[in-house]
Amino acid sequence: MTGGGRLPDPPLLLVTDRRQAGRPLTDILEVACAAGLRFASIREKDLSEPEQLILAKGLLPIAERHGATLVLHGRPEVAQAAGLAGVHLPAGTDPRRARDLLGPASLIGVSVHAPAEAARLDPDLVAWAIAGPAYATASKPGYGPALGPAGFAAIAAACPVPVLAIGGVTAGMIPDLVAAGAAGVALMGGVMRADDPGREVESLLAALRAAVARQPRPR
Repeated sequence: MTGGGRLPDPPLLLVTDRRQAGRPLTDILEVACAAGLRFASIREKDLSEPEQLILAKGLLPIAERHGATLVLHGRPEVAQAAGLAGVHLPAGTDPRRARDLLGPASLIGVSVHAPAEAARLDPDLVAWAIAGPAYATASKPGYGPALGPAGFAAIAAACPVPVLAIGGVTAGMIPDLVAAGAAGVALMGGVMRADDPGREVESLLAALRAAVARQPRPR
């Protein structure tokens, strides 16, 4: 893969939302990483950029201690100042500026909502896409019609980079999403609100690994 490098393995992305979190984000990231999580993104867009920077610098040592990759849903300048591995950009954003700022080794992701949008992504600039909502989600009610496996499959087929499914994803839904072409999944509220985030991550990882293992190998 071009676009700065490979997705962290396993490709389960935890997206933060402290407003839904049942405990401090530092605690959630710690137990999630201890459970095997290796990919997380800070998404706290209501915070000012200086506040995002402080939060990122507090979470980064936890990720680094576990060998996890930490990126930012936000501006590349903040990710760079915090020393993060990359950035995830909103749909419709040109990733070239982020690539120019962050350099060739950084990881850059982009949100997509339709096949045509996905098809326009440049794999020399973008390492992954996030498509959703895969299912109805409590985290973003009314965010758009749920794609379902068929809608997600159309996006994945058009996209030149790996696609993660987000929105209402549970462990039981992962096999259908992987069969539809998902390289992995992204979670927010399901982990943020969990009574035991570590156990939730373990369940999701087990489902993802099993689903990926069942997929036919390319010839």
